[in-house]
Amino acid sequence: MQHLALSLGALLLAILPTTGLRAATAEEAQLQEFRFNSIDGGQIGFRDWTGRPVLVANTASLCGYTPQYADLQSLYDEYKDRGLVVVAVPSDDFNQEYGTDEEVKDYCELNYDLDLPMTTISHVRGEEALPFFRWLRESQGYEPQWNFNKVLIGADGSVLGTWGSAESPTGPVIRGAVEAALGSP
Repeated sequence: MQHLALSLGALLLAILPTTGLRAATAEEAQLQEFRFNSIDGGQIGFRDWTGRPVLVANTASLCGYTPQYADLQSLYDEYKDRGLVVVAVPSDDFNQEYGTDEEVKDYCELNYDLDLPMTTISHVRGEEALPFFRWLRESQGYEPQWNFNKVLIGADGSVLGTWGSAESPTGPVIRGAVEAALGSP
């Protein structure tokens, strides 16, 4: 009977990859639990984006890199129909963000016509950081060093890349990583 169970298990392992069914990875399971307060109200999170790559950027409205909002929106517009999610996480950890969520939302809508998912003003560093950013620090050794740092999470929950402020969201490095994460059109 044990031999039959092992054979059945081996058969399932052989079949599942070809059917597209698979168990969630540990990273996927962990990511499913991370939620963010949306600047539009309610919550958003990785459970909403299961099976899709997600680019997360910590942002600030009063930073020299703030024009990257336009690039983040452009990347989102270009790839959202193929499954990419781009999330902006406004933070005042570097003292360059407005004081209220409403000010941030108004600024981004007026100046960049943003409609990509955005969180409320949140901590991305230290012990007060959002659980997602604490997880990045603890599991990957990665913590934003300034505004507009970016992290690409693959559809399988793995960290595919991290980039600093100077790396443009629409430049060849991030665009190439996004293309690879999305696969063939």
